[in-house]
Amino acid sequence: MAAYVISEVDVRDPAGFETYRSLAAPSIAHYGGRYLVRGGHAELAEGGPEPKNIIVVEFPSIERLRQWYASPEYAEALKARQTALDRRLLFVEGVAPI
Repeated sequence: MAAYVISEVDVRDPAGFETYRSLAAPSIAHYGGRYLVRGGHAELAEGGPEPKNIIVVEFPSIERLRQWYASPEYAEALKARQTALDRRLLFVEGVAPI
């Protein structure tokens, strides 16, 4: 069953953010992930506060998602993330197909 990383990002350093993205993207692909949403316009329909940059990545399973997050490939991106951006990061399991 698919699993998703949902990230709400506040960029502090645009150059550092680009470094993070350039390191994160190949690590995501290596673990079978694919971007579904990557910073497109987010419109607040209910509640608050206003959304920041939203990123959604789909992985084939929660196990594969966790392997990616703990991987040496992604560790390099995490180092860049520390100074480049603040974020909320959620891991969400999808629903089984009917």
